[in-house]
Amino acid sequence: MPRADITPDDVARAAATIRGTTHRTPTFSSRSLGPGRHLKAELFQRTGSFKARGALNRVRALSAEERERGVISVSAGNHAQALAWAAATERVDALLVMWEGASSAKIAATRGYGATVDLEAEGPAAAFSRLHELQEQTGRVLVHPFNDPVVIAGAGTVGLEIIEDVPEVDTIVVACGGGGLVTGIAAACEPHGVHVVAVEPDHSNALPLALAAGEPVAVTPKTIADALTAPFAGTVAIEVCGRLGVEVVLVTEDEIRTGFRFLYERAKLAAEPGAAAAVAALLAGKVGGDSVVAVVSGGNVSTDIASAILAGR
Repeated sequence: MPRADITPDDVARAAATIRGTTHRTPTFSSRSLGPGRHLKAELFQRTGSFKARGALNRVRALSAEERERGVISVSAGNHAQALAWAAATERVDALLVMWEGASSAKIAATRGYGATVDLEAEGPAAAFSRLHELQEQTGRVLVHPFNDPVVIAGAGTVGLEIIEDVPEVDTIVVACGGGGLVTGIAAACEPHGVHVVAVEPDHSNALPLALAAGEPVAVTPKTIADALTAPFAGTVAIEVCGRLGVEVVLVTEDEIRTGFRFLYERAKLAAEPGAAAAVAALLAGKVGGDSVVAVVSGGNVSTDIASAILAGR
């Protein structure tokens, strides 16, 4: 089981490890959202999402023997693309488990970075079973998408940049699937007393169920936000988010669509539905604060989904 804690020092080391290879993405104010509202445009990150940070941090931590074995993981698409890119950058072979119905654009991008993609699984839950089967067969090193402390520390570097850009921030709002990004940001911001809010679709609510139970709880995600369809929350997220008092709010599918349209029409950000969840919570009045930053965590959306949402379908 992964070490169930992430410290600010872990995040600081990750920042040094990935600096110069990942992008330092911009944070800017949004008058349309209201006074004291800001957007962290992480969709401009390499591979189109925050996932590149954690994937690179983890691949660079591999030993020489582990590099020879190659890496493996499971993902709806953003972590798959990120790990494929990080592995290619470090000349490590990568195998990604995805599933039937996953975004064709994300599958194509993952293959475009040079990784092998396995599509035998029927859905997210089955994909994790397929992952363990292939890991045993191949002996590859698992780079977990949201429950690896080194991956989480890399994701937490988003929080360090927010603190630098908006030193007066009192609330950071983060879309949540398995909990890796919100956990890393909460750990990074612990010394600064920032309130961190995780936002999940109301039909993909793994984190609040896990926090209530004190252990992962299996869910069957059903949401347009494919990046937020983790079938359970990670043990590291449960420990750290519970210890640091991370708040969790849920948003509806219509609220996610409203957030998506806002980002496209008002902020001029072509985000994916999952990345619109944080803004959706703000627009719905579910999060307060005097100085608030919403993380726009990715921009890997297919044209058919984007056009349907923008058209109100």
